Amino acid sequence: MRVSIDDVPTNQLDEASAALEELVGILAADQSLSDALQQLAESAARVIPDAQNVSVTVLDADGSGHTAAATDQVVVAIDRDQYAAGEGPCLEAAATKRPVRVTAEGGRERWPAFAAAAAEAGVRAYLSAPLILDDRVIGALNVFSADEHAFDPFDEALLRLFVTAASTTITGFRRYERSRGLIQHLQNALESRAEIDQAKGVLMAAHGVSAEEAFARLVQESQQHNTKLRDVARNLLGSVRRSVDG
Repeated sequence: MRVSIDDVPTNQLDEASAALEELVGILAADQSLSDALQQLAESAARVIPDAQNVSVTVLDADGSGHTAAATDQVVVAIDRDQYAAGEGPCLEAAATKRPVRVTAEGGRERWPAFAAAAAEAGVRAYLSAPLILDDRVIGALNVFSADEHAFDPFDEALLRLFVTAASTTITGFRRYERSRGLIQHLQNALESRAEIDQAKGVLMAAHGVSAEEAFARLVQESQQHNTKLRDVARNLLGSVRRSVDG
């Protein structure tokens, strides 16, 4: 069944529009990844019709998944059972790179272990969509309902909007973490260079040698004692400070 915009109640469109504006604020705000994904999950639960709970699955480097955000601990437990069983709607969405929309009855046929755990928690319908960036799956966005007849193509279309926001959020934070790591590495390198230059200056003044000779002495000390050049320089400067203070 195809659902057109004309068939959608105005209040749903207004809520969807408001949620997207909220998501723009989430992406622009200076907050943790966990907080951003949590707000995104809560927005999706509020906007998608029949969505009682939402969770965000993030795939780790080794291919395993973990729930990064959820609107209720009930779905965290359901997700955990799904990861343990190795089967379920979010894992299939990630594997096929396609949305998965299924009822409890269909779930029992496709993923009996997961469906049994979900049924115990009162879940009767599932809708999952993969989080994809640059053709690489990084997770899934999952919607749960106690109504077996919940979710239709319009719900799936709305979920795609949240998928885009979630993918952008996760990728942005990962890039930020990588950038922060590179900046920290650069800062450490600059600090090391400054200490090495200071140590060279001490040796040049104390022994009347050139910059090249002073550096060669530091390198020799580093090799003889299997110590980083930075630490050799730091130890030399520390001994000079102690002698001055003494």
